[in-house]
Amino acid sequence: MPGIVVGVDDSAHAHRALDWAVREAAARQIPLKVMTVIPTMASPWSGHPLAVPDAHQVIARARQETDEAIATSVSGCADSRPPSITLEVFTGFPSKALIDASRDADLVVVGSRGSGGFATLLLGSTSTQVSHHAFCPVVIVPSDR
Repeated sequence: MPGIVVGVDDSAHAHRALDWAVREAAARQIPLKVMTVIPTMASPWSGHPLAVPDAHQVIARARQETDEAIATSVSGCADSRPPSITLEVFTGFPSKALIDASRDADLVVVGSRGSGGFATLLLGSTSTQVSHHAFCPVVIVPSDR
């Protein structure tokens, strides 16, 4: 899908990226695809994703939280809104999912870091991997500090 793809998790960095992506999609009048990928571990034998316990509940909760974040971001737009916003929520590898989505996107937007445990890093692992391997331009929205 041509347009903007934005990766969102539960971090403040991702919510700033979502705000930026909503405003940019509205200004360009292009579709916005919001992706929330619940991280899973890889099987040490096959490298495939392992099942997430209670995945349906985790996905439903993440979908509701991301829907609320989208509504907040859209309400911050003055007169213009993106022509369409789609939401995908699933388990998997966030970096891989965003890189795969970049094949058909005009732009990928991520926060400078996510909800990982290394708060002192300037860039998180997902934003680093996406910026190095995406098939389209990438915008990394910096923190507010």
